[in-house]
Amino acid sequence: MSETSLDRPDVMVFPPVIPLGTLVVAGVLQWLLPIGMLASAGSPLRLTAGIILMLAGLLTVSAGRRALQRGKTNISPSLPATALVTDGVFAYTRNPLYVGGTFAMCGIALLFDLDWMLLLMLPACVLLHFAVVLPEEHYLAQKFGGDYRRYCTNVPRYFYRH
Repeated sequence: MSETSLDRPDVMVFPPVIPLGTLVVAGVLQWLLPIGMLASAGSPLRLTAGIILMLAGLLTVSAGRRALQRGKTNISPSLPATALVTDGVFAYTRNPLYVGGTFAMCGIALLFDLDWMLLLMLPACVLLHFAVVLPEEHYLAQKFGGDYRRYCTNVPRYFYRH
């Protein structure tokens, strides 16, 4: 990294804004233009799937936060990374906070019949990928060099692979 650059990823959007903004927009659209697809689905199955997805997502986010804290590095991308964390949930996905957040938001959509949330998740994930994940990866590659590149070859960006 050059001495004139800031020691933090150059993300275009603060990450929590994406799921929270998506939730707000989905809620407004659901109120103005309800689709009703989820509401017509079997309630016990939908609620069970929603609870499982939401809990799995929240547990993944929590595990990621704890791993970053154990590694004594900053969680917020507005602050510098002080260590490369590759253990715990980071051994399975390089982005557990984003993967977990996505699962949790899908669970919320199922629990609260937010059809629009499921429809908006794809553009939200694309925005997250290009505005947050790729800039973070560029920053980490510059900061941690070969260690980060080796980590990337062994651990998938989002989901488990064989």
